[in-house]
Amino acid sequence: MASQDWVEKDFYKILGVSKDASEADIKKAYRKLARKYHPDTNAGDESAEKMFKDVSEAYSVLSDPEERQQYDAIRAMGSGARFSAGGAGGPGAGGFEDVFGNLFGQAGRGRSSGGFGGGNIPPEFADLFGGGFGGYEQQAPPRKGADRTATTTISFAGSINGTRIGLREPSGEVIDVRIPAGIRDGQKVRVRGKGQPGPAGNGDLMVTVNVQQHPFYTRDGDNLRIHVPVTFAEAALGAQIEVPTVTGETVKVKIPAGTPSGRTLRVKGRGVQTSKGTGDLLVTIDVVVPQNLNKQAEDAVKAFAEATADADPRHNLAAKARL
Repeated sequence: MASQDWVEKDFYKILGVSKDASEADIKKAYRKLARKYHPDTNAGDESAEKMFKDVSEAYSVLSDPEERQQYDAIRAMGSGARFSAGGAGGPGAGGFEDVFGNLFGQAGRGRSSGGFGGGNIPPEFADLFGGGFGGYEQQAPPRKGADRTATTTISFAGSINGTRIGLREPSGEVIDVRIPAGIRDGQKVRVRGKGQPGPAGNGDLMVTVNVQQHPFYTRDGDNLRIHVPVTFAEAALGAQIEVPTVTGETVKVKIPAGTPSGRTLRVKGRGVQTSKGTGDLLVTIDVVVPQNLNKQAEDAVKAFAEATADADPRHNLAAKARL
């Protein structure tokens, strides 16, 4: 921009700020106006394009402390004056550039649309439009190649303890994939650098992991659920039993007296171990009804029935069933 333009254009007015506006105020005003008038959001609107260039020129000067100081001085000294931009002639015919260029110990600071006014955005405002400007005098940074996808199935034990698998490429190359301990069914594992090639490097390989079901353990988040059978006597009188865990060890579980079938007991810290913590083992009690009783056991059950004849577990069933 020629210095004469510094007299003719009120950059403070263009940005809508006062002459004593702070650097933060100037930046805030520019951000708002640049978003409003950017050509990407005003395609074909020449007036918006001109406004965008004006606010960009204004910010390029007022955001630089040295240039802002010079601009303020020129505006103060040159208010109301008009000079030619550098016509020929003797003394007194010198251009505006000569007068103020010498004042600051340098030639006039010519400014062209190659600065912010050409449609470019200062780097600190790159987030205004998501980092891209539709090719409007802005070169997009090189990108990595696209990601690829694959699917694999592992055992339940592999999901609990972690495992490694090999995925074979059509070329014969085998990609080693590490499956972390505690992975859930349907989760993905990223293998960096094994995607499509690109200017900024290869993309990644995203492997979806399916986990086979187990006949005994059921995954519930990071908890594990199991069903454990107990005898009628154990449930009625209470007992201490041992149940297996995924580590191969057994753990003792106390069955309180009077435990009904279907009650779930929690064993802390015996579930799935992950990098974020360890779940619990949830033990559901199944009271087993004997199918064949010998004479002694049958007599004992009859004696129990006589001793508890006054107990009616269905005494309020009709009330519950009433519509």
